[in-house]
Amino acid sequence: MNSITIKEFYKDILGESCPDINQFLNDNINKDVGHFNVFDISEISKTCSSKTGIPYNRRTYYKISLIKGKNKVEYADKTVDIEDCAVLFASPKIPYNYTHLDTEQSGHFCVFTKDFSPSSKTGFEIDNLPVFSPHSEFVFQISTEQFQKFEAVFLKMHEEIQSDYVYKYDLLRTYLMELIHFGQKLTPIRAVENTKTASTRTTSLFIELLERQFPIENTSHLLQLKTPADFAGILGVHVNHLNRVLKDTTGKTTGEIIGSRVFQEAKLLLIQTQWNISEIAFTLGFEEVAHFSNFFKKHSKQSPQHFRELSIV
Repeated sequence: MNSITIKEFYKDILGESCPDINQFLNDNINKDVGHFNVFDISEISKTCSSKTGIPYNRRTYYKISLIKGKNKVEYADKTVDIEDCAVLFASPKIPYNYTHLDTEQSGHFCVFTKDFSPSSKTGFEIDNLPVFSPHSEFVFQISTEQFQKFEAVFLKMHEEIQSDYVYKYDLLRTYLMELIHFGQKLTPIRAVENTKTASTRTTSLFIELLERQFPIENTSHLLQLKTPADFAGILGVHVNHLNRVLKDTTGKTTGEIIGSRVFQEAKLLLIQTQWNISEIAFTLGFEEVAHFSNFFKKHSKQSPQHFRELSIV
């Protein structure tokens, strides 16, 4: 799975054949920082080529979608079928797959980067808000009345983003926070677990979360997800369940897969960089050099220093 930036999002959702796409991008995406935009789903369908779904990808932006139509959302080991009206809160930490089940799609969505979010301006951390938490079931079933309530805010967004008001982005942040608070009052749609497909999807998402941490590019780039519990927490499953799924699909435990990937990166850093052993150990999540040395010897039967010397020769 690739990392999708806000600029790539526009190309993906609007399509290369969309009229004036290059001018649109030049006018609206000067930089991938502090960006916000809002769209009408039915208008996009009329004017631009659009896809029937959004594949699993790691996105660098946040998205709030107000949806009317039949759709399917898949994330972790869960599948959610949307029959009519729903609202979805997507964050960069939750890879998901979104598929249209019919052609009658309407509603609105807004996209924004973390630097634009209200939390960055008020001292709150957006990833800690319930609807954007990795532990959140972020798809919410809503009634027609609730749909109209959300839509009223989106309509204000559409109007404001077209205005010449000097402080319009401050006002748009307020509307954005209004949507978030509406969402946090809702009850999530009950997700349905399925066996074989869910196991495959969980394995795929685990590998994606693991791989997104590499390569280690500098000594301040530290490994964030290091233990099976870390990954289980992000995926929203119990650590024993994750271990069982990975064992069934790959033949290896969660710890074995993590260890193998860290060992692979350790070898590359020893060969390709001039970093000392303690710097490499620290970036890979080892608090003590001795722990890293023991880990490396367990996988290669030799010390990191010996491995480096032999590789250089």
